[in-house]
Amino acid sequence: MTDGSTVRLAFRIGYLGDAYHGSQIQPDVSTVQGELIRVFRSLKWLDPQDERHNLVLSSRTDAGVHVRVNGGVVRIEKELWTALTPRKMVRALDDRLPNDIAFLDVKEVEEDWNPRMAEYRVYRYRLECIEFWQDPGEVFNEWLAMFVGTYDARNFARLEEGKNPIRTILSCTPWRVDGRVVGFEIIGEAFLWNQVRRTAMALHRMCIGEISPEAVREAIDHPEKEADFGVAPPDWLMLWGVHWEHLPLDSTAVKIQCFSAPPAGLAVERTMRKRWREAAKHELKSLLHNEWARLGELPIVKHR
Repeated sequence: MTDGSTVRLAFRIGYLGDAYHGSQIQPDVSTVQGELIRVFRSLKWLDPQDERHNLVLSSRTDAGVHVRVNGGVVRIEKELWTALTPRKMVRALDDRLPNDIAFLDVKEVEEDWNPRMAEYRVYRYRLECIEFWQDPGEVFNEWLAMFVGTYDARNFARLEEGKNPIRTILSCTPWRVDGRVVGFEIIGEAFLWNQVRRTAMALHRMCIGEISPEAVREAIDHPEKEADFGVAPPDWLMLWGVHWEHLPLDSTAVKIQCFSAPPAGLAVERTMRKRWREAAKHELKSLLHNEWARLGELPIVKHR
């Protein structure tokens, strides 16, 4: 209904992706969207008898991909929204959602607000967690720069039928923690399925000498010539955030203190690297939980 009896609400969430079969609702498996709909229905904010729903997320993420800030939209009764207020809504959802989903904030938006139409999205990939990674040095900046611009990215995506393969990448830069290059950050208007993970694998394979920069440039400049450099694991990918004009992405510089360096030296065993990667998974989760604690500040409501 859009007759004034309902309101359109924009919300922002974060989540750990390894507990879900992706973000989008699917039959018979646990997803982030599915969990949100389940809780909204349990609170009677959405009709539990109606199989349809109007809760939509901004950016789709694969199973295993973590998210610092994603967004979405939902419609509820106006009378209910007036009674709830943002603070009560967030608290009620936080009490019922799993601990690996953080419902950060919510606000009323115009009827035509579309969460998919964001100005840009920011992803970060921790390349150092892939086996045999070595920081290639200054040339890494040149490799990252190859992915910036507007181009047909079909060789770096799992292209869905009817999907426009033209994408604009605004920047692609090293991700540094304590002066160490741990991976890369990529910012674009929108991304194709698997685009960041395929970009990550191309970068990793250049770093270990399996493919040449020339081969990657050829795949970018000549999309009609099929190329497949593989798909990097989802474990080390984070959707850092989504930015809209009226819901700007937090720009506070985040000092990451929990990223340990990979084991190094001639005596390093495969088992040591495996154990370190397990620790690195917890480091990513710790980073996200701390960010959600910081970002989840709600407006103070003064009682009369």
